[in-house]
Amino acid sequence: MQRYKLTLAYDGTNYSGFQVQPNVPTIQGELEQALQRIAKGTFIRIHGAGRTDAGVHAAGQVCHFDFPFYISEAGMLRAINANTPSDIVPQKVEQVSDTFHARYDACGKMYEYRIYTGKQADPFKRLYAYHHPHALNVDRIKQALEHFKGEHDFTSFSAVNAEVDSRVREIYEACLIQEGTDYILRFSGSGFLYNMIRIMVGTLLDVSDGKLDPDAIPDILQAKERQAASRTASPVGLKMVEVYYEKEDQQHELLENNIG
Repeated sequence: MQRYKLTLAYDGTNYSGFQVQPNVPTIQGELEQALQRIAKGTFIRIHGAGRTDAGVHAAGQVCHFDFPFYISEAGMLRAINANTPSDIVPQKVEQVSDTFHARYDACGKMYEYRIYTGKQADPFKRLYAYHHPHALNVDRIKQALEHFKGEHDFTSFSAVNAEVDSRVREIYEACLIQEGTDYILRFSGSGFLYNMIRIMVGTLLDVSDGKLDPDAIPDILQAKERQAASRTASPVGLKMVEVYYEKEDQQHELLENNIG
């Protein structure tokens, strides 16, 4: 058996999330069907670094799979591209050790959430940016973002039914980037709980709108109760940007972002 690492991008609009589910289209399902065709009928299980929700996009999702016979990296990339729909784009295939695991070997992830603040809805952005037709209060949001950095128990910012051993996560980067009428909230961290970023975004929008004080974030974290935080923001606008497997790579990326 040969183990391969696959890096891919996808538009999550037409899918019920990454994880395979019965009777609905998923990213994992499409990839496994593609690999089964390439493997001449043998079922191939895909393991992803993270499970994006319905409507969430990815620029750098990572998976691994074991394949019953050898195909070169370039050949495997061509074969997967030829067997997946146009909204799923494999970008890179690498042969890896049989001990590599896309999820458990990851040391961090980066996500971005795009917000469009134009007064009128933009039909060309509706699937890729959350429409918030009010100017964002940049200073208030940046003040609140500082409180997310570091290691915290994010129970207040995770779905009630999230099944995990620990809700403690470390946030390395939390920043706001402006691109005209678009704003991007970027988060890098050791990992993220189910709905964590979307709840953080919903809370930050309330901070921007004056419904919450920026310095209320520590109290919300301390409460460890889902109802202490604000609503869960729409999946539209959320994108998995990158998965890190080497701490040096992650530190280099953060340094580049800070310089830029």
